[in-house]
Amino acid sequence: MIDYNKLSWWYWLATACLLTAGVLGYLPGFPLAIALTVIQLIHYLLREKNLAAFPIQVRAWYLALLLVAFPEPLQLLYWLPTIGTWALVLVGYCGMARFVSLLPWNRRQPLSTTLLRKTFLSRPVRGSIQEAFPHASQSQDMQS
Repeated sequence: MIDYNKLSWWYWLATACLLTAGVLGYLPGFPLAIALTVIQLIHYLLREKNLAAFPIQVRAWYLALLLVAFPEPLQLLYWLPTIGTWALVLVGYCGMARFVSLLPWNRRQPLSTTLLRKTFLSRPVRGSIQEAFPHASQSQDMQS
């Protein structure tokens, strides 16, 4: 799932490296990861021109998670996006996109344990999680 040809992969790789530096003690890694995520979000907003586009939602929720974890007492939470971003970069599994696909405006069927299991425990997919699972609405590539 490593896709050197996609700018999004490079964004996520750089973010994973910055978060890793942060959790290993280089605290400027956290604000740098936040800044890069803001840049990525702006880039995709300009590209998609639609706040409701799935790639925008994923990046906005990801930014929200980074901001929630920023205060020093909560910085242990940075392990979640660090591990999750490495999973995305290395094998294409995006936990945030899977979470976002379950939000009420992004799914067609009721929330259930079966849906949760299918969403979070299925193998990584190429392209959008929304295209891979019938519970998701039609949208653009989550990672592009």
